[in-house]
Amino acid sequence: MEEQQSRFGNWPTEMKIGIGVGALVLAVIIFLLFFPIVIIGAGERGVVFSNVTGIEDRVLGEGVHFRIPLIQSVHALSIKVQKNDVKAEAASKDLQTVSTDIVVNWHLDASKVNKIYQNIGDEKAVLDRIINPAVNEVVKAATAQKTAEEVLTKRAELKADIDTLLQNRLSTYGVILDDVSIVDVNFSPEFNAAIEQKTVSAQLALKAENDLRRIEVEAQQTIASAKAQAESIKIQAEALANNQRLVDWETVKKWNGVLPQIVTGNSGMLLNLPALAK
Repeated sequence: MEEQQSRFGNWPTEMKIGIGVGALVLAVIIFLLFFPIVIIGAGERGVVFSNVTGIEDRVLGEGVHFRIPLIQSVHALSIKVQKNDVKAEAASKDLQTVSTDIVVNWHLDASKVNKIYQNIGDEKAVLDRIINPAVNEVVKAATAQKTAEEVLTKRAELKADIDTLLQNRLSTYGVILDDVSIVDVNFSPEFNAAIEQKTVSAQLALKAENDLRRIEVEAQQTIASAKAQAESIKIQAEALANNQRLVDWETVKKWNGVLPQIVTGNSGMLLNLPALAK
């Protein structure tokens, strides 16, 4: 015994460390293989795979669960809401190229994670094989129903179309769509230049229309003022014609206070008043 200890004690330090690390790794592997307990975290579901029967029908919820070492293994899948950005290109109804940035919020159906893992794989496989292709196809289908101008002016309607089509498509795979957002829409440089020119033309046309309306209003105001003035003159003329006293009064109002120089006497002779005064 002492001889064996003496031999071990003569081993180099590096060899001792290597043996210790190897023993620790082996112990961890044995522990993991034979450890019968598995913990499913918050927002996860466990898929049980049996080396005998394959994927089991049961789905493990959050918490502690037992498994049969070397026979069963458990794969945890997240059922939390995922967010992914997808870029899609499509052609509009008038054959304009439309590049769209889409944000998709989705999560796995908790009751179907075992079938999803069996048929598709984990979350990354779901994104690569199902969601990205579905978004591209749906965006192409929805964009093709609208002209490029309608893509801009009816953006909410386009979003609703994409939302409905994508929801129906993903639900068949056990993926639940939470929301779709159209983050950005881009067109070709030629189309952007045409839109800008159209906007400028529309602004100029609107300005010309406003100027025409202003001129029409001013003309109507002038006509109304002239009619009012003519009506006033007409009323005054009728009043003077029907009232002699008013005529005399109007004459008095216009008198400057200077007596006439020549008047007619009773005999019909013209009298020069200033000369008579001398």
